[in-house]
Amino acid sequence: MPDILGATNPVPGYDNTNINRNIPISPNNTQVQNVPDPTRVTGADNRTEQQDASQSGGQIRYDSNFQTFIQQLRQSQDGPGALIRLLLREGTSVSSGMSEGIAEEMSRAVEMLKMDQGQMLQFLMGQVKSGTRFGGALFALLRSAYARADSETVRLDILNFLKSYSDFSSTGHIEGNMVRNLANMANAMPASWGDQLRQLLAQLENGIAAGDRQGNINLIQQGVFPLMSAYVNQTHDLGLPRELLSLLALDVSRYENGSEEKLQEAFHQLAGYGTLKGMLGNIDGPSLLKLLEGGQFGKESAATQFADHLAAAAARAFRGEGSAEVQQVFRNLVSAMLVNESVYMPLAHFLIPMEMDGRMLFSEFWVDPEAEEKKGGKGAGEKCMKFLFKIEVQGIGLFDVILTNRERDVGVVIACPEGVAPFSKEIEQTVSKILARNDLKSAGISVRKMERPVTLTEVFPKIFEGKNSVNVKV
Repeated sequence: MPDILGATNPVPGYDNTNINRNIPISPNNTQVQNVPDPTRVTGADNRTEQQDASQSGGQIRYDSNFQTFIQQLRQSQDGPGALIRLLLREGTSVSSGMSEGIAEEMSRAVEMLKMDQGQMLQFLMGQVKSGTRFGGALFALLRSAYARADSETVRLDILNFLKSYSDFSSTGHIEGNMVRNLANMANAMPASWGDQLRQLLAQLENGIAAGDRQGNINLIQQGVFPLMSAYVNQTHDLGLPRELLSLLALDVSRYENGSEEKLQEAFHQLAGYGTLKGMLGNIDGPSLLKLLEGGQFGKESAATQFADHLAAAAARAFRGEGSAEVQQVFRNLVSAMLVNESVYMPLAHFLIPMEMDGRMLFSEFWVDPEAEEKKGGKGAGEKCMKFLFKIEVQGIGLFDVILTNRERDVGVVIACPEGVAPFSKEIEQTVSKILARNDLKSAGISVRKMERPVTLTEVFPKIFEGKNSVNVKV
């Protein structure tokens, strides 16, 4: 009988019939994973899907999204230093690695940082407002209605309106995404197909400039999608163009959901409920649009303009206009910012980059409005507001400032660079005068030399409370 499972013409001197036939099964050998033993029910072996942080080598963990967040949080602590290096372009390698476009964007950002105390407050308030899209009397009313609603239908309709408003207020961002994705699709396709897509892209850009949302949607649905369908069917290209097409479809869905018609329809659905009719019934469609368009999302604050210049510089660097050194600095900065926007981060995060008295200063700070004092101290177990400031001052170094506030009692702990430590008493006296000038009471002021930078988890242990929440695995 021919050996239908082996080679037709076996190699002389090589018999493969005995391979894997005499290997003994060793159920008690812990080095062998999942050994079958029909005589008993085998227990768990040494294999586990979990990855210890110390063994992960900085790689992404697949067993726990929360542990991945904690790992990234520990690795992204150089936000102040990265931005200082970019703004000052310290070091020959960083300065020489910037293209003209990156340098121009960074110069515009630096010009915006020359501010006095009043301008600094406006910059901070602009950042706070730009990060709060659902602010104002209307959304406060909807929050109250959502909390009091007994019907799940009412809650779903409130959420539907908020989603439509989110897409409506993100119109500019969504349009930018569609233009970029179409351009990247055209560049990744053969010229015969790419040229056709560029013609549609030019029409889309004209439609965006004219504010023709429905015309843009029709162009993509009736022009781009059929073209890309024909391209994939003929070329069987399942690579980058098809991936970008999936992203484009998601953006088009949000673009359509954010139309004025969808927004008004969702709002009037709410006004039909008895609990909200008396509060919302007097607001018609034009009044609603005027109210929402006058919100903070449409206003260009100094903080928003600074972020735009920084994002434009980072985009240029990642497109290859910057050297590897510049790209790494931007990568560290972007990573540090993004990790603070994680759904697992229970703290508010803000940036204060500025130039005052000819000296560059960068501060980022975190706020917990409902922190709890540690046991054993004054006010132990009581709720308080806690701040952590990390301040990098050009030519001086890094400061860590921990500030706690309970009603009018304020406690301040400052860790300063070695060169500043001899002036600790003067700093304590100055801080005390500032508190007294603002009718605040001192709950203790301490200034000491910094031994090492404090970590977020040391100041805000509540970050670890995310372990008790739903931990979706990748």
